[in-house]
Amino acid sequence: MISYVDDLALTFGSLSYRGNIRRLQQLFNWRESKASGLGVSFSVSKTELTPWRTPSERHSPKCTSPIQIKGEVFHPRDSVRWLGYWFTPALDPSAHFSRPLALAKGVFALIRRLSPQGAGLAPYLCHRLVTSLVALILLYGADLVTPSVGTTARLNTFWHKVQRWTPNCLSTTPTQILSVEFCLPPLSLLITQWQRLAALRILSSPPSLNPATARLHPSFPSLLVHRAPDSSWALTMGLTSVYLPLHWKTPHPVPPIRNHRPIDVVDHKTLPFTHGLSKMPMINSHLVSPAPALPPQSLINNTYFALNKRGREALLDEWATSSLLQDTTTTLVPYPRDPSLVRES
Repeated sequence: MISYVDDLALTFGSLSYRGNIRRLQQLFNWRESKASGLGVSFSVSKTELTPWRTPSERHSPKCTSPIQIKGEVFHPRDSVRWLGYWFTPALDPSAHFSRPLALAKGVFALIRRLSPQGAGLAPYLCHRLVTSLVALILLYGADLVTPSVGTTARLNTFWHKVQRWTPNCLSTTPTQILSVEFCLPPLSLLITQWQRLAALRILSSPPSLNPATARLHPSFPSLLVHRAPDSSWALTMGLTSVYLPLHWKTPHPVPPIRNHRPIDVVDHKTLPFTHGLSKMPMINSHLVSPAPALPPQSLINNTYFALNKRGREALLDEWATSSLLQDTTTTLVPYPRDPSLVRES
């Protein structure tokens, strides 16, 4: 259960859908009694219900019973919104990315009026608008949710239009060249970079404060050994024979032959730029009580910033590798300009 300001989510899992409903009602009543003593009340009319289903239950009719809270009935919804993320019972990412894509198209339709074909803003100003506005809206949620192949194709189609608008004078130049010349990385590399930096933030959080960090595999080199009880090997083995924790250095099998927790895939994303590091730095360690014995805060901060720099360097290396052009001898050669994330005036 995680609460942000005024949004509260209750999640409960069992083998019975009706048992889940009864347990959620009990949890709500317990929360309400605790909150009433503090003078806090919940807006029951804004309650939303959605069942998280396994692939075998995706089309099952049994997950349709409503929940009754304080005399009001709430039926399961096809999608729910929480902190700007859109979730469906099957956890389909296309339901989420369709919203940022629509918003980004609306914003892009407005800013492109500032620079019509062959006139208007300078390219470096267009680049600033794209990176600080359009990209942030388009990729909202991409740090934690990976778009499907079909969704990525739709995002790429729009991103190519944005890349072509930035120089405002090159209507036939291949987007592969525009990407390097005007410092706009391919969308797939941007998504990978966002996910790596998000993984770094999660893995550098105190496990006693961040519930995701508390579920890391015990093999992960964290400065604190605290782990949540449901992250233990014995508990996950008791659920099903194919649900096993994954060592943080083991890549997720493709195609997947076993099921793993999402956190086991998240921590592996940082492996390319954490080599040579014995322990992962811990930001916000001053919030842990009682204060643990840790290295100096200046050393921790410098290590964290160095890892961020490594992440950017990894993006540039992958971008340079993908920026291969075909010359007249049908051989692939690197593009003569090094990729960069900064567009100069």
